[in-house]
Amino acid sequence: QVQLVESGGGLVQPGGSLKLSCAASGSILSINYMGWYRQAPGKERELVAVITRGGNTNYADSVKGRFTISKDDGKKTVYLQMSSLKPEDTAVYYCKRLSALGTITWGQGTQVTVSA
Repeated sequence: QVQLVESGGGLVQPGGSLKLSCAASGSILSINYMGWYRQAPGKERELVAVITRGGNTNYADSVKGRFTISKDDGKKTVYLQMSSLKPEDTAVYYCKRLSALGTITWGQGTQVTVSA
């Protein structure tokens, strides 16, 4: 089946930047709906950004103007460019895929830590 592999997380200082990648493999012909979510310690998983097959995007208010979601259909990869990072952005970031059949797949998560 489809698997999602995330990469690009790490430790950065406030104001820094990171670019996360989510590569899909398996039975996938195109990116229908994919998104980035995050979960901070003691909190529920929350939406960060989503992108549809047609390229429509949506962002959480807390990241608008700082984060950009994009995709490369040929590489079956979704990206999250994060700039002007804040300590409150610290979380495990997860990639999510929704197939045309309604199946949901989650990646393993990648840690992003913003600290001085």
